[in-house]
Amino acid sequence: MDDFYGKVEQLEPGVSRILARNASAFTYTGTQTYLVGDDELAIIDPGPALPEHVAAVIDAVAGRKVVAIMCTHTHRDHSPASRGVAEQTGAPIIGCAPLALEDVGPRADAAFDGDYKPDRILRDGEGIELDGEPVIAVATPGHTSNHLCFGYRDVLFTGDHVMGWSTTVVVPPDGDMAAYMASLDTLRNRRDRIYYPAHGAPVTNPQQLVRGLIGHRMQRERQILRLVGEKPRDIPGIVANAYPGLDPRLTVAAGGSVLAHLVDLERRGLVLREGETWNAAA
Repeated sequence: MDDFYGKVEQLEPGVSRILARNASAFTYTGTQTYLVGDDELAIIDPGPALPEHVAAVIDAVAGRKVVAIMCTHTHRDHSPASRGVAEQTGAPIIGCAPLALEDVGPRADAAFDGDYKPDRILRDGEGIELDGEPVIAVATPGHTSNHLCFGYRDVLFTGDHVMGWSTTVVVPPDGDMAAYMASLDTLRNRRDRIYYPAHGAPVTNPQQLVRGLIGHRMQRERQILRLVGEKPRDIPGIVANAYPGLDPRLTVAAGGSVLAHLVDLERRGLVLREGETWNAAA
């Protein structure tokens, strides 16, 4: 794997990627930064603030004009390198909105980039142009409230909303399961040829995968309803029953996704919360 870090990989005309050396249980082999365009470039998800990664991105630019540095969201493995790349290219940071970290919860400092300051925020349907071709923002809240995907030609850069190696973690209060499901439905109604996620392999069967993700979340919801219908349970108890054989490093993340499902079910009147315990509504 070391041979892949910092190397430019051409995926198709107008799309190349560079893998950052930040592999983990949450990032798989690392964050993939995409260089999009031909003579003019957009850099999507510049990645973590690792000097070697920033240097690799600048080398890949090779003197071309960088029109925009675009962030899908502000987790620390996605946006911090935007400052270093902007400093060396003079390009504006354009994309997702910043978050008020006081609203994010206890994971804020560890997970979120509090220093992210975009020059321009893109709303759903807004975009930029590269050599006359649009790159359009697609609002996909759920994984985070500020998450965007970016469409270019018949390609969609999906950040962490849809990944090529794992399901997406949704952790309240900033993560929202109802919003995530609605965003999956948004993608289901598109006709993109291929997805390029920030982690994992390209998704060459996007419609099939999105339908599978929707089905997986609905199955998980039914499983949680069954478990709390059997007897009152706390979140660790639900995780232990719903995720047999889970990598211990992912226990907290699984608990976050269970909580996201429970909050959504509570809003819909299907479960009740009593302290740390959850019950099926009568």
